[in-house]
Amino acid sequence: MWINGTVLKRIDWNDKLFSLRIKADIEPFIAGQFIKLSQKRDDKRVARAYSLVNPPGTDYVEVLAVAVEEGQLSPDLQSLTPGDTIEITPKATGFMTLDEIPQGALQGKHLWFLATGTAVGPFISMLATDEPWQRFEKVVLVYGVRLAEDLAYLDTIKQFQQKYPQQFVFIPIVTREDFPDALSCRIPDGISSGLIEQKAGLGINAEHSQVMICGNPGMISDAQAALIEKGLNKNLRRTPGQITVEKYW
Repeated sequence: MWINGTVLKRIDWNDKLFSLRIKADIEPFIAGQFIKLSQKRDDKRVARAYSLVNPPGTDYVEVLAVAVEEGQLSPDLQSLTPGDTIEITPKATGFMTLDEIPQGALQGKHLWFLATGTAVGPFISMLATDEPWQRFEKVVLVYGVRLAEDLAYLDTIKQFQQKYPQQFVFIPIVTREDFPDALSCRIPDGISSGLIEQKAGLGINAEHSQVMICGNPGMISDAQAALIEKGLNKNLRRTPGQITVEKYW
């Protein structure tokens, strides 16, 4: 099932990276979930999944995307302007939500978000809700990109820093150029070497940490392996652990 959405705004972060804010009557969702956007091309439907950047309760939906030259949908999405229409699924889905994190004695005190590229989107949605701040003593966002211009939503992240100065730790990672106060390593390497823990001023361990990872499959696989080396385990419903993942393609 598909419904029509109307583009309210397009935000261009650089020549390829952009956000779309869309007016659409979707059902209530949980921060971290995704919807699908779709267009018909030559009578064939082309659909792709995009995480919601906006928190629940807003009167619009927002997605972060990168235009891929050979992509079947993303170049068309990048050409949309306010007033254009796009088809959207009315119900969001996905299990990378804070609901899936163990509670009580198994929860731990520190919540880590590890993201590369556009996969920061669902974490922006979660950070805009009350839940992470009420459940955890510290919340750490590690956001890895190649170039500084690929860092989206920096103003929003700064607002979290201002609102939760004692709780929130932001660690940008820019691998191909210098950026103020940023690390330059891959996220998995930063975990293995201890650089990320040193930057955060917090240790990553099974007793105190919950880690949510979203991004490209290589980063997820390597980061998960590095965390398992530190004694953490994958979080499953039947066997609660400390590592929750979602691959972004």
